[in-house]
Amino acid sequence: MQLVIAEKPSVAMSIAAVIGADERKDGYMEGGGYLVGWCVGHLAGLADASHYGDYKKWRQEDLPILPRSFETIVAPDKAEPFNTLKKLMHRKDVTGLICATDAGREGELIFRFVYELAGCEKPFRRLWISSMEESAIKKGFADLKDGHDYDPLYQSALCRAKADWLIGINATRLFSALYNHTLNVGRVQTPTLSLLVERDNAIQNFQKKKYYMVHITSGNLEAVSPPYSEKGEAEKLRADCEGETAACTCLVREEKTENPPRLFDLTSLQREANRLYGYTAKQTLDYTQSLYEKKLCTYPRTDSQYLTDDMLPTVEHLVSGLFELLTFANGFDLSPEYARILNSKKVSDHHAIIPTAGAVKSDFSSLPESERNILLLIASKLLFAIAPPYRYETVTASFSCGGVTFTAKGKTVRTGGFKELERRFRASLKEQPEDSKKDAEKALPELCEGQTFPVTSKLTEHDTTPPKAYTEDTLLSAMERAGSEDTTEDAERKGLGTPATRAAVLEKLVQAGFIERKKKLLLPTKDGKNLIAILPDMLTSPKLTAEWENELTRIAKGEADPERFMQGIEAMAAELVKNHASVPEEQKALFAPVREEIGKCPRCGSPVYEGKKNFYCSNRECAFSMWKNDRFFEGKKATLTAKAATALLHKGRVSMKGLYSEKTGKTYDADVLLADTGEKYVNYKIELPKKKAPRPKK
Repeated sequence: MQLVIAEKPSVAMSIAAVIGADERKDGYMEGGGYLVGWCVGHLAGLADASHYGDYKKWRQEDLPILPRSFETIVAPDKAEPFNTLKKLMHRKDVTGLICATDAGREGELIFRFVYELAGCEKPFRRLWISSMEESAIKKGFADLKDGHDYDPLYQSALCRAKADWLIGINATRLFSALYNHTLNVGRVQTPTLSLLVERDNAIQNFQKKKYYMVHITSGNLEAVSPPYSEKGEAEKLRADCEGETAACTCLVREEKTENPPRLFDLTSLQREANRLYGYTAKQTLDYTQSLYEKKLCTYPRTDSQYLTDDMLPTVEHLVSGLFELLTFANGFDLSPEYARILNSKKVSDHHAIIPTAGAVKSDFSSLPESERNILLLIASKLLFAIAPPYRYETVTASFSCGGVTFTAKGKTVRTGGFKELERRFRASLKEQPEDSKKDAEKALPELCEGQTFPVTSKLTEHDTTPPKAYTEDTLLSAMERAGSEDTTEDAERKGLGTPATRAAVLEKLVQAGFIERKKKLLLPTKDGKNLIAILPDMLTSPKLTAEWENELTRIAKGEADPERFMQGIEAMAAELVKNHASVPEEQKALFAPVREEIGKCPRCGSPVYEGKKNFYCSNRECAFSMWKNDRFFEGKKATLTAKAATALLHKGRVSMKGLYSEKTGKTYDADVLLADTGEKYVNYKIELPKKKAPRPKK
């Protein structure tokens, strides 16, 4: 009996259906000589610092925390699935295991943690697939590899996890203790935050400057001068050209070709989905993962934009079906060029994201709109990638007038190619993307050198523009490129994070309060800016990640020593703690929350602030406190809001509607008065509205 361990229940079910394990048991499937269990993601992981000593409190004097040997523990909420797998591993009839977790560095780590924590020593083999389709699963089982062939990959994953633990734990605790505020520091998330802060600083420090341009026109022809910083100079040129003759001095024609886009990897899919639909990176990953588990697309967490050479028959079959499915492509002469998307050398763990054969046969309309949008993107991209190139001619014409050279540019499309398909696709969307509304360059009229034209002139005024704030689309691109100049060509991972982790990094930064979303924009908060300002360059620069990835790639190939790598990381953590032992006193309150005064204390006159449970006097020697759960308000089913508390402090009273009467069971409107007697608890009184005296009868 062979035990197959998958990463998620849905994947396990797909595998079980193919290999004949169709009998449902308690927490696993059985049949056909197989048991199929699952991990539910990360079942086990590196233990928290508190497992290595009295480290529950974050104290600077405890740092650096450098465990002699790392402990692996089961996640607190996942003891049941772990125990199920452990029992299955130790069953006498189980002679071997098959690792069927996601085929990549992190998938390898998930399996090995469970395997080792369960104390299993039985032989295991590795299933390495990129699609959950039946044919891919069958092929994978026919080509299982010895599990220990992937030991270097496991060592690489383990080193990455330990290194992130050491730098993350020590840096986070160090700076949190120094500034008395929780400051999450991470190898990937901190340089990502730094990108946002740098861009925000560039925008804030940008000094707008005016510039001027002169335009000369003759019929449909318009040419533009170079920019002028002085309006007077530009105005003089405009006057000199008005009613004069311009001569064509130079004409440059160029035939240009733009090749189709590559297929989607996860990052490029997330960027496009953000551009077209406004989806966050996490939303796109979640939707694509759901499609993968429904067998409608291939594995999403990939960093490749190519297919393997042996996939030609598969992709030919897909394209023939897609033409019937994607109605916007009707009547388009595709003449597919498959060689452009096939390159086994550029496929590492997984090939590019493409639809499956099952997707081509399915009804897209039955999917939730979000998943349907993503699947349409993936399917359309496959057609774009094999379509003919976009060919066009550019014309740059130079004209002399008033002693200055003016320029006009034009474009003539020769072959629409993939651009025509993209245009049709975007025209089919409910909302048109912003970039599709831009006017394309127009063709210039027929020109020849030496030709002259009578012209009129005009002056236009412009402002220089600051850099644009990051959107999720542009930030993902920046993360992908960050540190690339310091990363070797064969490094497995480039940039900040991996395609699979970048979405989670952005969400952590939002949840920690370091960045905020404003529509499509991502902006650093005050705390985010302050955090980058206080951290050393080694933590804010992507260079650290680049250096790690270079070494981790060598470890995965068996070319570098994991132990030596970890020694370097420990030395780095110790050096960090040593070099940042203290901060100036005036900086310690840098991350203190900004408190807004809602009024003055009626007892001592000090400012009153809002807390989580009360409105309290800022004078520690004063006991004045208006509790939000005061029995007076709870009994009347009313809430002491900040607005009501402010009115009580300023006016001594607040009008409240819908107060509940315990005697009558009815509600009434009244004024609540602050009746503080200086005792432990603040008192309040009810004042009913005075009844109006009846009008005298006439």
